[in-house]
Amino acid sequence: MATAVETRNPRACVAPDVWERAVRLIMRDHEMDRGLADRTFSQTVAYLVTSGECRDVRMGPAPSVDLGVHSFVLDTINYTAFCIAVAGHYIHHVPHLPQENGSQPPSLRETVQAIKNAGFAIDHELWNASKSDCTQCHAGCTDSPVGGK
Repeated sequence: MATAVETRNPRACVAPDVWERAVRLIMRDHEMDRGLADRTFSQTVAYLVTSGECRDVRMGPAPSVDLGVHSFVLDTINYTAFCIAVAGHYIHHVPHLPQENGSQPPSLRETVQAIKNAGFAIDHELWNASKSDCTQCHAGCTDSPVGGK
């Protein structure tokens, strides 16, 4: 008999005032309406929490989710506090350049599966399957080649 898995709520991972600020920054930085900015930040949080919890999985955000990551990373005080709270360390974001050491970016399919396995719902529109092999991160946001974990 299968047991039901409770879906994790990304809002439970971020203080309400930080959530509001992040959504407003995404709206400002990327000219999104509130609904799309809220969905983007929800997937950003799910992605980052999973990255912090699954350090052995190479992960990278879809381009749509990456917009939320960029806005959040730039809000350094709130982003750093979030990282410490959910991962115990700063979660680096290092853009991937294919010509670097011939490395391949992490697969979005693997990233989406890790997020699902962590208990978060996936917004399929933001994790566009047609871009499943595209990512912005060097080694995912779980490890930085220039910084510690």
